Amino acid sequence: MTTMTRTAQPPAPTGPGTSDEQDEEFVRRSEPFRRELLAYCYRMLGSIHDAEDVLQETYLQAWRGYARFEGRSSMRTWMYRIATRACLKALEGNGRRPLPSGLGSPSDHPDEPPRPGSAEVPWLQPAPDVLFGPAPADPAAVAEARQTMRLGFVAALQYLSGRQRAVLILRDALAWRASEVADLLGTTPAAVNSALQRARAQLSRIAPAQDAIAEPADPARRALLDRYAAAFESADVGVLAGVLTDDAVWEMPPIPTWFAGREAVIRFLRGRVLAAGEQRMVLTSVNGQPAFGSYSRGGDGVYRAHALQVLTVTAAGVARVVAFLDAGLFALCGLPTALDGAP
Repeated sequence: MTTMTRTAQPPAPTGPGTSDEQDEEFVRRSEPFRRELLAYCYRMLGSIHDAEDVLQETYLQAWRGYARFEGRSSMRTWMYRIATRACLKALEGNGRRPLPSGLGSPSDHPDEPPRPGSAEVPWLQPAPDVLFGPAPADPAAVAEARQTMRLGFVAALQYLSGRQRAVLILRDALAWRASEVADLLGTTPAAVNSALQRARAQLSRIAPAQDAIAEPADPARRALLDRYAAAFESADVGVLAGVLTDDAVWEMPPIPTWFAGREAVIRFLRGRVLAAGEQRMVLTSVNGQPAFGSYSRGGDGVYRAHALQVLTVTAAGVARVVAFLDAGLFALCGLPTALDGAP
């Protein structure tokens, strides 16, 4: 996989009519949009790996076409137009990226082994916050950005067509005007507004609870996360039960089995996951949500990357945990792949 984090500059010029000055100008004008374009592509595609690949293609196409850029739109709009075309092309023929809860009912048998993981399903992927740079200075902008990057919101977007996703993200998440979106998509403001209404209606049917999540104030939030991590590390079922909400959900992509309700989640964790001293938890941030890198101890005493747990925290407690069983996500979060056995 080619990632944008490894490609900071456009490739060396090879065609006629290029110059070092023009390349430098392109980099200077296009670089400020790199992180927001990555977030846009991720929302569109539901995969941080695909988003990085599409962003790579976007910058390559923009560099090749920069000599023909006439400035009739802003550089930002032009880059978004190229990125949107690339995302829509990437979505052609591809199904949605689900979470386990989007594929069937929760398991009623938490004491039984879960079904084997499926590599055939293109699962929704998390997006580490570290990839998107510092948060906006405006608190309202921070709240909006976090809500539109949440796993639940990105999972709901998967049920929309590509163009509906683009309209909804540009209008609701990025606050573009209908005329701006129409110009980008080559359509009319009326068509944009119609697509937006349909997209909103479909989202309300799919995920009616995707309103702003009321989180506890920061000190209480941090205390809650500390209790959650300590409960995992010490296998304290009582503390964990007190942290989870009554309707808590536990998911483990690529394993399709998932559980709903505090009792079912606790029974599964107690029987299949928790063991005192066998796990270490390291706090990070993913999709604008708190997350933990979960490390499991091996026979040599080394704790190795096991799962990236992304938490939905509400004023009532931890309402959902999506534990991505993919050690490859740790490096994206800036987390080590192993910890020594020292406490």
